[in-house]
Amino acid sequence: MIFSTLEHILTHISFSIVSIVITIHLITLLGNEIIKPYDSSEKGMIATFLCLTGLLITRWIYSGHFPLSDLYESLIFLSWSFSLIHIVPYLKIRKNYLTTITASSTFFTQGFATSGLLTEIHKPTILVPALQSEWLIMHVSMMILSYAALLCGSLLSVALLVITFRNIFYSYKSNNLLQLNHSFSFGEIQYKNERNIIFKKTSFFSAKNYYKAQLIQQLDYWSYRVISLGFIFLTIGILSGAVWANEAWGSYWSWDPKETWAFITWIVFAIYLHTRTNKNLQGANSAIVATLGFLIIWICYFGVNLLGIGLHSYGSFTLTSS
Repeated sequence: MIFSTLEHILTHISFSIVSIVITIHLITLLGNEIIKPYDSSEKGMIATFLCLTGLLITRWIYSGHFPLSDLYESLIFLSWSFSLIHIVPYLKIRKNYLTTITASSTFFTQGFATSGLLTEIHKPTILVPALQSEWLIMHVSMMILSYAALLCGSLLSVALLVITFRNIFYSYKSNNLLQLNHSFSFGEIQYKNERNIIFKKTSFFSAKNYYKAQLIQQLDYWSYRVISLGFIFLTIGILSGAVWANEAWGSYWSWDPKETWAFITWIVFAIYLHTRTNKNLQGANSAIVATLGFLIIWICYFGVNLLGIGLHSYGSFTLTSS
């Protein structure tokens, strides 16, 4: 009873803190006159990480097994992974380009985990025979960590694509505007005035484009680093899962829906890493592959659970009816 109450308290505290962090980020976007909003949000994410760590430890003690046996526990661990990815760069370089993505991901994941949709599986249950193995910690933790890293890296690629295509759109629009101004100018004086205005705007956009170019470069850099880390975790998770499957079911690979989509995910991000070796395919081209990978991850992690079939059906859930 005590552990259950403590788990309930830590769940709501962590969700409340990350909600405040998201609010701080929204206020920062609207106005930059807030005093040290960045430090406040970082401290909030550290507090969220500590609460989620306490929540996982409490559930581990309460249930008697590592809390990765169902969708609810995996979502909590996924939230913890997002907060961990958020903290590591901050502790190393004191500047975090993943702040908005990791905080938002933690918020939505934690919100769904604590929603009424998963009420039926909030309470710990006895592990099914297939999960009663030491490989549970190794395999599932690596897979969830890989999902968190790959999702964060993919979202950085999505942001890169959005900024890139906006630049292309505004460049095309400004070029058309220049052509119209040149075609429909009446008289030499009017043409000179418009030309001076255009030159002033051009200098302004040049500085703005330089900033965007730097931002795109940083997004590309961090996306590649985070996805590379996630790919390593995914590879370890798939290999450890194959060994565990051989011990539990007598076969390393059975083309179960979860296994199949995990393999598809691995292939997609292997293609992404391959495109990074070609300088002509870096940037927007590789970001398109990562964006596709973002959708594949959710199918692998969440979509397969909706089916409730296959050897991994213990991770499925049923929606509660009102």
